[in-house]
Amino acid sequence: MNNINNNPIELLQNLIRFDTSNPPGNEKACIKYLNEIFTDVGFETQILAKDPNRPSLITRLTGQGKVNPLLLYGHVDVVPVQNQEWKYPPFEAKISEGYLWGRGTLDMKGGVAMMVSALLKAKAEGLTPPGDVICAIVSDEEAGGEFGAKYLVENHYDLFKGIKYAIGEFGGFTLYVGNKKLYPIMVAEKRACKIKVIIRGPSGHGALPMHGGATAKAGAILSKLDKCSMPVHITDIVKMQIDTIASNLSFPASLAMRLLKVPALTDRVLKLLKNNADVFEPLLHNTVNVVNISGGEQLFGIPSKIEIILAAVLLPDYNPDDIISELKQVIGEFEFEILREEVLPYKLDMGLFDTLKEILHKADPEGIAVPILLTSPTDARTFDKLGIQTYGFTPMILYKEMNFTKLVHSADERIPVEAIEFGVNNIYELLKCFK
Repeated sequence: MNNINNNPIELLQNLIRFDTSNPPGNEKACIKYLNEIFTDVGFETQILAKDPNRPSLITRLTGQGKVNPLLLYGHVDVVPVQNQEWKYPPFEAKISEGYLWGRGTLDMKGGVAMMVSALLKAKAEGLTPPGDVICAIVSDEEAGGEFGAKYLVENHYDLFKGIKYAIGEFGGFTLYVGNKKLYPIMVAEKRACKIKVIIRGPSGHGALPMHGGATAKAGAILSKLDKCSMPVHITDIVKMQIDTIASNLSFPASLAMRLLKVPALTDRVLKLLKNNADVFEPLLHNTVNVVNISGGEQLFGIPSKIEIILAAVLLPDYNPDDIISELKQVIGEFEFEILREEVLPYKLDMGLFDTLKEILHKADPEGIAVPILLTSPTDARTFDKLGIQTYGFTPMILYKEMNFTKLVHSADERIPVEAIEFGVNNIYELLKCFK
């Protein structure tokens, strides 16, 4: 692939054509391509890797030193496409119907293309930002960041010295509620943990009747998890999010939005929100989903032990013990084992939010910036360990019929072509004025 003269659409197309499905990742060629683009225009870069095939790229735009450095970061690995039916091949990067189609257009090669293009524009125009801008293009976000952000933070933390604020995924895309156009900006995110539930019962021969055994108990658990929600919680960030949206809606939509904050009414109001319920439900509950079930290996052996693996995603200030307590209320008393947890103390710094809000308002006076809690974890949780506050800011104007959350990781992931330039321009404005 030839380097390009800072055409962000061509850049994104080229990024998509690298199949960086994770697993296994194999981000090396994609990172090499981006490295050549940066070095060709005079950026100094570093390639850092725990595994040579899973590298990350660091570069810096030197600023005036008047404010703390700003971090831009994004990942080039993508989730797999197996067993998905696509309208256009997911790694072809076809432009059709006003969209650029392909895996990673939204998550998050589109955001990477915006950041890289904004930096190239700054270089070409001789921009000296208020402070240094560090750009980190990382591997392995989709599988937890062991070879990407985690490796950098644990082994090269000096590269991020003095950084207070970062720009990452997701935010700045349009979300329509009623007749209002919102621009959600991620200021906090839920954290994940993995929990094992162990179910025991009598063993026996598969040719003989067995009632009330481990399999029956497991079936009851699955049914309860499918039908029941976890308890409602109104966290500070979600209260801020709901209040901001409600204040910009007319009656009765404004009332319905505020009623979400009444725990006794929350789940009933969610049903009234219909399509938007998918957006708000995980903001108001800790969520739990079954990701694996195992038990029994013999053809005619009734298992005496079944294990159910749960992926739990927790609201700020909640921990695995809290979710186990909630699970007991829903499914009853069983053996629980925490397999993985990444739950950190919750701190929120809104110091950059007004700047981002002003940038978006200038770009689209009809848009309303809203601080949001992101419902899935990203590399923000890793940079948070260095005291860096991430804002989800990869701005894009989406068509009203698009549902961002449903397109991410799904078949036919795509981005409106004009949204890419919109994102570049907004990130470039940030490079000029961050504080």
